[in-house]
Amino acid sequence: MSTTYIYIFGESEINLWGLSGRERLQRTAASLKQTRLADNPADIPADAPALLLRADHLFDARIIAAMANLQEEIVLYSQSGVPVALRTTGKNVPALLAALHSTNISAISGIKQCTLKDLQMGIQQNLKKKEPPYLLPISAANRKALEWELFAGSYKGVTDLVTKWLWPIPALWATHFCVHWKITPNQVTLLSLVLAVLAGVAFWYGYHAGGLIMGWLMTFLDTVDGKLARVTLTSSRLGDVMDHGLDIIHPPLWYLAWGIGLATTATPLVNLELYAWLMFAGYVGGRICEGLFEFWLAPFVMFIWQRIDSFNRLITARRNPNLILLTVSWLAERPDIGFLLVVSWHAISTLFLAWRVIAAWQAQRQQGSLTSWMETIDPIRDRQQLAVRVFTRVPLTEKNESFVANP
Repeated sequence: MSTTYIYIFGESEINLWGLSGRERLQRTAASLKQTRLADNPADIPADAPALLLRADHLFDARIIAAMANLQEEIVLYSQSGVPVALRTTGKNVPALLAALHSTNISAISGIKQCTLKDLQMGIQQNLKKKEPPYLLPISAANRKALEWELFAGSYKGVTDLVTKWLWPIPALWATHFCVHWKITPNQVTLLSLVLAVLAGVAFWYGYHAGGLIMGWLMTFLDTVDGKLARVTLTSSRLGDVMDHGLDIIHPPLWYLAWGIGLATTATPLVNLELYAWLMFAGYVGGRICEGLFEFWLAPFVMFIWQRIDSFNRLITARRNPNLILLTVSWLAERPDIGFLLVVSWHAISTLFLAWRVIAAWQAQRQQGSLTSWMETIDPIRDRQQLAVRVFTRVPLTEKNESFVANP
């Protein structure tokens, strides 16, 4: 597959999350495979595929990837009728750039036209959601709304109830703080790692209140680092490994430390070792079920297979729902019951996940392949459905018609 050269034309002086339109496009293009940024259109070989992008528009990364992979000359128009992206070959770039700079649309009228509706966009597997791609003009009047759109778009569609409904607004403020003070996602992740260790130590020695405070702060920062990385386009392999590695390792160690810390309270647990083994079995078993589904049965995660699986993800035995159980039990002055509830919830959740794996295996045998429920819905047309309202968003252009107008 040949390399597509990307040239960015025009300017936008408005920064979104600390990045100009040009900088955002440069970082997006740099993250794509088989593409190369061209600072000068003359550097593009005559027979090489080229993609021209307007810097005064906010592009969904999926649009740029789709345009770069096309095999024909085509121009993409915004909803307001402005040509914002043009797929061509190097020899045609100078003449087409001159036409675009002069807004002489007639000069490109012979090229095949398309809109967002013509670009096929499926499920965003990494974010477990299905949303229409955005293509929005950047202006001073729209800056706050565009920053919210970028932030909201960085959220996973299917996640736990705390991340989905409690953290968004405070995480927005924290992300703004980090951008203002030039705090990187990896620095946030490192702080969350320190808090995870300190929370575990506090639980171990029976300081459940202090551990819960640090634990909840850690879970909050675990949301912030990912959103900060996505809105500033600063994701890194190291940060991804640190974040996901921490997410997998620390929860069962927290629960174990909580149980050991009960020895310093008025409600120590008898048979703690047995309960601890049951907890670890439930935790590992749940992860195994998820892995079996994704790597054996379907090319997507279990939690977006059917609607019941997405709703289950809100409360399944992951860290945040379990922290709710521990917090409520501490408030009730029965931290021992909190530990037993976590052990029980792991068992129930893992049995449910095992049933879903068996059901998926049977469905695959009968149907040949599995399809996510999100493939069959339209986030706008089907908003009367509860699952669609809970797990998808209405695009900004549907909520505010001013974004269709020229900037």
